Amino acid sequence: MQQHHILDGRKFQITIKRLCHQLIENHNDFSNSVLIGIQPRGVFLASRIKEELKQILPQAQIKIGNLDITFFRDDFRRKEGMHLPSSTHIDFLIENKKVILIDDVLWTGRTIRAALDAILVFGRPQNVELLTLVDRRYARHLPIKADYVGIQVDTIYSQKVIVRWKEADTEDQVILLSEE
Repeated sequence: MQQHHILDGRKFQITIKRLCHQLIENHNDFSNSVLIGIQPRGVFLASRIKEELKQILPQAQIKIGNLDITFFRDDFRRKEGMHLPSSTHIDFLIENKKVILIDDVLWTGRTIRAALDAILVFGRPQNVELLTLVDRRYARHLPIKADYVGIQVDTIYSQKVIVRWKEADTEDQVILLSEE
């Protein structure tokens, strides 16, 4: 497999900072907005977004939650083996709130579709936006588009995009893996 580094080091942090400034333009002080990271890897990005927002807006009370979509997936009973669920932690209602769903990579759109179903358990949001670090264009199975994008990557189906987080993988990187 051939590796191509798409984003790392300082550029990784600048991208997160830029996403935060875009969020502030639309959500001001976040008094009616909540961040929800999609398990398992979207929670790392959601946490980073919250940390950065707190530095920029120290007075803001930013609510954040983690959402597991395992039982809402359309392939839940189709794959061999057991799906291992993560935890959902949302200790607030999202009724009439502006929800920002956060995931690391947007590819087919199926994860986001499952997340849209899953958040309805916590109330009916005023609206839902999507923030993603990497948008893999040209591979959608569903008509889903991110409102906030760190980087767009044009890929073919056989390629993989890997996001590494220093919290879990010792460094921040986005890597494109291709067959040789």
